[in-house]
Amino acid sequence: TTIPPYCFAAKEECSPFSCCRNFPETYYEELLELYTKKRDRFLKGLDQIGLKHNVPQGTYFVMIDIQEFLDLPQFAGFTDLEFCEWMIKNYGVAAVPGSSFFKEPVNNYIRLHFSRGKETLKMAADRLEKMAKDSGFC
Repeated sequence: TTIPPYCFAAKEECSPFSCCRNFPETYYEELLELYTKKRDRFLKGLDQIGLKHNVPQGTYFVMIDIQEFLDLPQFAGFTDLEFCEWMIKNYGVAAVPGSSFFKEPVNNYIRLHFSRGKETLKMAADRLEKMAKDSGFC
């Protein structure tokens, strides 16, 4: 039996999956190294653009604060959902509205993930930079 490629939980958390028990410790070390590199590369791109974000510590999702975009005249009245729809339509970058993760009325975050390959992450960062420049953000 092989483990599905999306099971990245710690070995101890996978106990219901007997297939996980047979992985050597190096598997988890290499996984940590791989996703740490992806995270750092993607966050560096966000930092260069000037986008405010959290620093994920155990996931491959990053929350980006879009309040400075929402404060621009062309986004007046936008919700995070409308911003995500605008972003995919105009720049081909898909995000999840942050409001879907909060009980409180939070409307200024979007969630992106960095589990893709190096070229895809570079393309996403380039598109986000173009979006920021075109919008007058930076």
